[in-house]
Parts: sequence; C-alpha cells; structure tokens
Amino acid sequence: MPFDQNKFNQFVLDQGIVGFFPQPIKLVSGRMSSWYVNWRNVSSDVFSMDQLVQFVLAFVKEKKIPVHCFYGTPDGATKLAVLCQFQWAKKQSDYGPAKYPLAMGRKTPKDHGDPKDRLFVGAPSGQVVVLEDVTTTGGSLLKTVQKLREQDIEVTAAIALTNRNEVMDDGRHVRDALADMGVAYHCMSQGIQLLPLAFQQLQPGKKIAQSIKAEFDEFGEQPVSLS
Repeated sequence: MPFDQNKFNQFVLDQGIVGFFPQPIKLVSGRMSSWYVNWRNVSSDVFSMDQLVQFVLAFVKEKKIPVHCFYGTPDGATKLAVLCQFQWAKKQSDYGPAKYPLAMGRKTPKDHGDPKDRLFVGAPSGQVVVLEDVTTTGGSLLKTVQKLREQDIEVTAAIALTNRNEVMDDGRHVRDALADMGVAYHCMSQGIQLLPLAFQQLQPGKKIAQSIKAEFDEFGEQPVSLS
C-alpha cells in the first residue's frame, strides 16, 4: 500500500497515542509537558503492530530510503524493527540464507565476550535504518546511532514514528545533529499536525491549551495552533 499521511495520523489518534495530562509531568527528556506521545499500546498488540509495520514499509518505499537492515533503539523500537526486517526481507528478490540480518540491541551490554555479542543479539549490517518511536530532544536516538558508528556500522537513515517538533537545548533539532553524522532524519508524524486533531477529539480544555502553547514557545521548532 502507498503511504497515506492522513491515514497514518488517524491511526495515531485511533490508537490513543497522543493524549494530555491534567498536570504537566516530566518526560524522559527531562522537560515538563502537558501532552504525551506513547506508542506502548500499539507495541503490545499483534494486530496493531502489523498495521504499523505496513505503514513503516510503505513510508520507506515512498521516501526511497536505502535499507538492508532495520534496527530499533533498545528503549523504543526493538520489536518494530524486528518485525519490519522480517517482512521486508522476505519480499526481496534475493531473499535466502544468510542474506539479511535479524538484529537487536542490548539495552545493557554484557560485560564479557566479543564486542558485537556484548552490544547486540544479532548485529546489524549493510545499510542500516534506525527506528525510534518518539523524538523530543532525540537523546536516545543520537546515542544509538553513535554506538552503531563506533562499531563501524553504516547508518543511512533514522525514522521516528512521531516527531514532537521540539529543539534540543542548543536550539537545534535532532535532524541537524544527525545530519552532522551523515544520517538522514525522517518522521512519519509530527506533533504540530497531531495536536490540533487530538485537541478537537479529546477537548482537554483551555488551561492545557495554554500550557502546551507555552511549551512550544519555549522549546518548539515553531508555534503550535490547536484550533
């Protein structure tokens, strides 16, 4: 299927990925926020994960992203990357024994053995595309890419399921930091597009709207419209 941005945004909403907190809470990035992006519901359901995999593969095809191996950030997208790799590899004309790796990273490296065994349960190879569920400041994604590069693994692109459209503390976006490494950044959905849709659907109220607008004034790539 071709990638359809509107259908993917609706999938995000239908799955309850985007929502709001009654009071701001601290995110993994360390920032306080009144809204969340949480892909956990999808990653724990076979049917929903199958739908997500099809969206990812369609996105990669549309953007013509070169890939030999999908690799997920250990904290956010390991299962998704394994499923994408499995389905994508089987569709390739040269599919066969020892042609395509099935890679997973260890969240905590082993303290013994070969370096690649310590870091991976199956090492990635070839043109690697790193998958991440959400980018805010992009810390975990940048850390993952750097670890791969230290093992002389070629990372050609990184794909975030959702980009919160926030900048890092130095005022740059994660795409800029990745570009410095020679890695292309792509996102399948964006906070500035999802928030107005979620706000209309959930009607969280004026106080939360003001809080979110203040967040984007401080950290956003651009102001956000919730109408």
